[in-house]
Amino acid sequence: MTDKKKFTASFSTGKDCTLAIYKAIKAGYEPAGLITTRNTDGKIAWFHQLPQDVLDRLSDSIGIPIVLMLTGGKDYEKNFQDRLLKMKESGAKLCVFGDIDIQAHKDWGEALCRSCGLEPLYPLWGMSRRQAVEEFIESGFKARITAVDTTKMNRAYLGEAITPKLIEKLEQDNVDVCGENGEYHTIVTDGPIFKKPLEITFGSEEFDGRYATLSVM
Repeated sequence: MTDKKKFTASFSTGKDCTLAIYKAIKAGYEPAGLITTRNTDGKIAWFHQLPQDVLDRLSDSIGIPIVLMLTGGKDYEKNFQDRLLKMKESGAKLCVFGDIDIQAHKDWGEALCRSCGLEPLYPLWGMSRRQAVEEFIESGFKARITAVDTTKMNRAYLGEAITPKLIEKLEQDNVDVCGENGEYHTIVTDGPIFKKPLEITFGSEEFDGRYATLSVM
């Protein structure tokens, strides 16, 4: 396929967006750069907030530029729109999202893309949640749990690898296997879009009364 359409993506470094990026590449699109965000106001519990050196190593591992967007919740939409416009100037025609079935999230992404003249792409949309996590595993990706909502699941899941056995355990504990409602969050460390694995270690565990998170180094 010549003259591949370039895309950017809303990239949390987790499993769903990574699978969506992989499916977009398989469909013939070319990544121009990925957008990841970091909360600056300290009032909203955003996850996947990796240190810059980990993001740099991840970018090197996948061979795709990762652009860090610093923003507070109040200015999130405007700042994301500005970043999309810059990616458009760099040649992006589409923006990929990893949403599966939450309509409000899809509506938001579609409206944002329309405002920037970009085409939204949702490669996972309409899949069952189990189907999405199974395809992630079967495609050869590896991921670890870095955050859990302790009102929805046991904090003992922190650090666990995403495997078929873990999926069975989540089902036994009546936890959504995909974590689509924020039950848990992951970091992907290897898989078919990786040129080399991302080597990470876990540091301290933090708990704010609801969310338990592991620092990633």
